[in-house]
Amino acid sequence: MKVSREEIRVRYAETDQMGYCYYANYLTWFEVGRSALMREAGRSYRQVEADGFILPVIEAHCNYKKPARFDDLLVVETWISLLKTRKIRFDYRILRDGELLVEGYTVHIPINPEGKPVALSRELIELLKPYCGDR
Repeated sequence: MKVSREEIRVRYAETDQMGYCYYANYLTWFEVGRSALMREAGRSYRQVEADGFILPVIEAHCNYKKPARFDDLLVVETWISLLKTRKIRFDYRILRDGELLVEGYTVHIPINPEGKPVALSRELIELLKPYCGDR
């Protein structure tokens, strides 16, 4: 199974008064990882939406282990643990120097621009399959 890896440097604006990364930023970084995986797979989010599929988050989970701080260089690892025509689960690990800071997942359903649930194309599923597996 392939795992996408994307580097992120923590900006000062992403930290709180204590100097820790604000908790909601990890969900934003999950999105960065998800977008990187889609590009690596050969179909950017922009292309997926142009093909008529929108992938809203219907569930999100984040398990915080250790905080990130200003100027830390992080790696977001992303893979897919569930790939169905009507549901996808992306899993994530955020690391600093190989140390696990956060792990979590997001679950998405494909809808069309009118907001109605649809099935993903066979082509998109085939592009994502190499990233699918249980880590």
